[in-house]
Amino acid sequence: MVEGLIGIKLGMSRGADAEGNVYAVTLLKAGPCTVVQKKEAGAGGKRAVQLGLVEDRAVKRPNKPQSGHFAKAGVPVVKVLREFRHDGAAELKEGDQVLVDIFQPGEIVDVVGTSKGKGFQGVIRRHGFTGGKGSHGSMFHRRPGSIGASSFPSRVIKGQRMPGHMGHVRVTAKSLKVVEADKENHLLVVRGAVPGPKGGYVLIKKRLSHG
Repeated sequence: MVEGLIGIKLGMSRGADAEGNVYAVTLLKAGPCTVVQKKEAGAGGKRAVQLGLVEDRAVKRPNKPQSGHFAKAGVPVVKVLREFRHDGAAELKEGDQVLVDIFQPGEIVDVVGTSKGKGFQGVIRRHGFTGGKGSHGSMFHRRPGSIGASSFPSRVIKGQRMPGHMGHVRVTAKSLKVVEADKENHLLVVRGAVPGPKGGYVLIKKRLSHG
């Protein structure tokens, strides 16, 4: 069985359990994904498959390398390709589709996405610094303060928290519970929040027993 799927974040909603407790859920369009390439076990002994996310809008002008790669599998060109492990329990071939029914309600999954970009931000927003007093002539409001000693080591230590680019990084939301898996509509509902904006691509992976 393939360990995961490519998906698209549709948005958030809420659900309720039998006791009436309300919780947040995220709606994901999970698949359908087409097997584009198979990779047999190498030195590490891990088999894998390359999946392509089938979307409503086709790729208009694929370049020659793209066209050749997808022609080998005999499948249409798609925009997003990702590689997932495959345990070999079910034999797959190029052109087969992997659907959302590989996940079951109650199963635990990890979701990988790209967080929202916040642009260039200062230390208060980026790192949660407190800042100085806002009145009485402090002249120290949202500044970072000292960034190192002058006499020793006479340099700024690597990793010093400074202003800079915030967000737009790879983030993994771990141990999210599957609430619903709708095969007909390719819809997966997970409990909790998923990184990224609406319409962002995500990877949905089965939670491995060893971590």
